Amino acid sequence: MKIDLELIRKYNVPGPRYTSYPTAPHFSPDVSSESVTAALQKSLSDPSRDLSLYFHIPFCDSLCYFCGCTTTVTRNPLVVDLYLADLRREMDIYQPWISSGRQVRQIHFGGGTPTHLSPEQLSELGRDLHSRFSIADDAEISCEIDPRELTENHIAALRAFGTNRISLGVQDFEEKVQRAVNRVQDEDLVRTVVDWTRKHGIDSLNLDLIYGLPHQTVEGFSRTLDKVLNLHPDRLAIFNFAYVPWMKPHQKLIPESALPAPDTKLAMLSMMIDRLESEGYVYIGMDHFAKVDDELAVAQRSRSLQRNFQGYSTRSGLDILAFGMSSISQYRDLYVQNVKDLKSYHDSVLAGHLPVEKALFMSRDDRMRQELISELMCNLYLNFHDFGEKWAFDPFETLADELSQLRVLEADGLLQLQDGVLQVTHTGRLFLRNIAMLFDVYLPSDTAVYSRTV
Repeated sequence: MKIDLELIRKYNVPGPRYTSYPTAPHFSPDVSSESVTAALQKSLSDPSRDLSLYFHIPFCDSLCYFCGCTTTVTRNPLVVDLYLADLRREMDIYQPWISSGRQVRQIHFGGGTPTHLSPEQLSELGRDLHSRFSIADDAEISCEIDPRELTENHIAALRAFGTNRISLGVQDFEEKVQRAVNRVQDEDLVRTVVDWTRKHGIDSLNLDLIYGLPHQTVEGFSRTLDKVLNLHPDRLAIFNFAYVPWMKPHQKLIPESALPAPDTKLAMLSMMIDRLESEGYVYIGMDHFAKVDDELAVAQRSRSLQRNFQGYSTRSGLDILAFGMSSISQYRDLYVQNVKDLKSYHDSVLAGHLPVEKALFMSRDDRMRQELISELMCNLYLNFHDFGEKWAFDPFETLADELSQLRVLEADGLLQLQDGVLQVTHTGRLFLRNIAMLFDVYLPSDTAVYSRTV
């Protein structure tokens, strides 16, 4: 892909990643627990929509300096045992509200590091799930793993309760880069873990990389890609490092002077897109690549790809019920976020209360724009005539300002807009966040601090 530096400079501005719309900074603590509880009971009793479950496991053995997640560094197994007991308590709070006709079609374990749990703790968590939920035979069950301190027994335990997708954190194979971010793991270790996953029948493999880390160079990142491609992953998530020390103080451990210059990051981005596309991967957009026959690529071609807090998804029409500290649940017209610290989470569920900190009740306009933004970011296409008919409004009148602004992006080659049909171009996949931002009515008054879009 030929990338225009001036275009990058023009559009490389702070903006949301749109894992939700409205975005998380607009969730409010000023909602009554009674209204949230009533809305949850109503949503979960609806048998027409199946479920996706998310479990946030916040624990890590050590701190990765680049991390932007909600984590807790501990080596105390009693802390983990207590947290697993709290997860069971939270599941039991929700259990009476869930319609017996609802099946679980997707489960994701994120963190932190879910494999910080011992194999025995993972097995116990798996039993807890299967005893409390009706899990579909073809459910997608995925888990994020850190290869360090992992054993084959961890993989066996995950597979035993149905895990069929693994997301493995690599970041970079260059030792100097790894040491600068406190994440040292060599190629042999990662290859061993990949071999274990395939030995145990976990066939879908995603590898996570990050570009923009300290001491990275185009040549070094190219060597990392060589090693990654030798592992034959089905998917790759290659994230642009968000250096936000004002939000994540531990990132101050990374000297800003060691970060690659913007031109170097651009060269890395251009190189990896060209390289991966030449190796048969489809650039899905928003940092993600997938083999041409992978479900993500197939779903995008059929315009059925979805996006949520766990990233891109091929499972549509699901409510997301999330457990654990800081986790976010998503329903048809409601977002609910849990408290973000261990003690508050423990105290709430121990008392039999929902550990909710914030929520957002979506208006009809919110839901319309949520779907519009999702279609553009996932499927790179929108027919405004059909969209207006579905939502019973005139998009050319209601969205006149947004459509007018799209012409500027069209002139820059990011999209084509003809006869009321919008198609994102190949170049435009780099700027999906910028395209989505035009339809975000909250953004002009937004005080949140976001990472840059490219």
